[in-house]
Amino acid sequence: MFDLRLEYPRPLLVRKDWLCLNGQWEFEIDTPEVGRYKEFWNRPSLDGQITVPYCPESVLSGIGHTDFIGCVWYRKAFTLPESFKGKRTVLHFGAVDYLATVYVNGQKVGSHKGGYTPFCFDITDFLADGENVLVVHAVDHEKEGKQPAGKQSRALRSAGCSYTRVTGIWQTVWMEPVEPARVLSYRSYPDVTNGAITLQINVTPESFGKELKVKASYEGKAMGEAAAIVQGNAVTVTVPLAEKHLWEIGCGRLYDLEFVLGEDAASGYFGLREVGLDGKGMTLNGKHFFGRWVLDQGYYPDGIYTAPSDAALKKDIEDSMALGFNGARLHQKIFEPRFLYWADKLGYTVWGEHGNWGLNTHEFECLANFLPEWLESVERDFSHPAMIGWIPFNETWDNKETGTYQSDAAIELVYRATKAADPTRPVVDSSGSVHVMTDLHDVHDYEQDPETFASYYEKINEGIVNCQLMRNSKYAKRAKYMGGPVFVSEYGGIKWTDKNTNAWGYGKSVESEEEFIARYKGLTDALLDNEYIMGFCYTQLYDVEQECNGLLTYERKFKFDPKIFHEINTRKAKIEE
Repeated sequence: MFDLRLEYPRPLLVRKDWLCLNGQWEFEIDTPEVGRYKEFWNRPSLDGQITVPYCPESVLSGIGHTDFIGCVWYRKAFTLPESFKGKRTVLHFGAVDYLATVYVNGQKVGSHKGGYTPFCFDITDFLADGENVLVVHAVDHEKEGKQPAGKQSRALRSAGCSYTRVTGIWQTVWMEPVEPARVLSYRSYPDVTNGAITLQINVTPESFGKELKVKASYEGKAMGEAAAIVQGNAVTVTVPLAEKHLWEIGCGRLYDLEFVLGEDAASGYFGLREVGLDGKGMTLNGKHFFGRWVLDQGYYPDGIYTAPSDAALKKDIEDSMALGFNGARLHQKIFEPRFLYWADKLGYTVWGEHGNWGLNTHEFECLANFLPEWLESVERDFSHPAMIGWIPFNETWDNKETGTYQSDAAIELVYRATKAADPTRPVVDSSGSVHVMTDLHDVHDYEQDPETFASYYEKINEGIVNCQLMRNSKYAKRAKYMGGPVFVSEYGGIKWTDKNTNAWGYGKSVESEEEFIARYKGLTDALLDNEYIMGFCYTQLYDVEQECNGLLTYERKFKFDPKIFHEINTRKAKIEE
């Protein structure tokens, strides 16, 4: 079951009037990449059709072309509603992979580089009365290894833990009519102790001298308000709250926000919660909690990067919670805001991560492509209460065969930039790899024998963490335990399938359901029973293509009774006693 993803795409800042452009577009794959020389933006039509916002590799796009696609063109005719007249028109893209150039009525509006983050253009001065034509040109050369591409395969076909590629538009395209003086975005800084919310609100230059009013409410009841005169491009206000309703795990209590700036009106929300980290582990609202996380790849069998519906995003979280997990690592992909909205609503904690696999951080071009997009994502997702930490890099290995090498200086630079962009959350510099500068020590370990697995972490209090990386002679000298709580951020990966003879997974495959459950319980118990482990992340929530180590199939069917895993995962951890 799929739809055209017609739900409002920017949940943190909502305006009532908007126009969704998802649906049928003209489309053409430009294999020789000649369209920019032949001025495809002036063509009266393109050769094919596609359903936006699904990528051309997906079945839901109506195309399903999974070979390399280096260049694509989109064309859409539209007419503005009457309500847009007399206002500025802003065109928004949720995400286009990778380098996007936008034309309106044959004129270039602008470009954006980065396949995961949103961008927008004020197109008012390019519009005509009546019908208008929008053209999007997207170039995507992920196989060159110079751009963030996450788990997208750089080989011809999906293999191992690399999957089908994504090209072009894969999130909602939409327009909104706006006032020149308006709210652009905001950062929320909750204050649990004093029961208040401080908001840093970014506004347009035309807002100077105007009064900005902010109101907070909870379930329809007024909670507080504040106002300020705009004196620059940002305004900071603090709203004291009449009542405290804490955002907690499993209870995503959200306050509503209303912004009024001259004629501009918008709404948003926030969660009253504070995240912390000390020598024992992570805290939420001043109380320690054990992280029961699961690896979520954000892939769908019919939509690839794009969920077939908003309900599918919510269901992934509900399925995870049914298995006893309290959050997820959003792995090698910057997830769409609607997923984070449901995480906020359901009280589901997440780690944000970028798609660095295969990037050579020694090369300036790779780092220059990576860091700006990563900081855009930190800014976009800063105010989501579900977001409890950042992981810019995952497993930054040196690889002589592919010519990929990692730079400690680059990893430190990205860590420092992330902390400067957001000092309120913990940052893991490079998950599961050699740590250069990190807020907590995480490890990946796919040992499949529970007793052996437990033995590797028996002497954390003596400064010994004998994880998979440190057992590798190549990295043993560099992979020093840096002290503090240990986060086993990938483990398990138990392969189980009764259908896929070419299934990929970690270690020796189990031969029965009983063996799978026993191994899962043994590995997980080893972590729950260790007082120096602050959380785990199981690999993974669901199968993805040939990788068959999920607790659900790729089609989102439970492989086993979820109650069994809920009982295993939710029993009290040693650090919670």
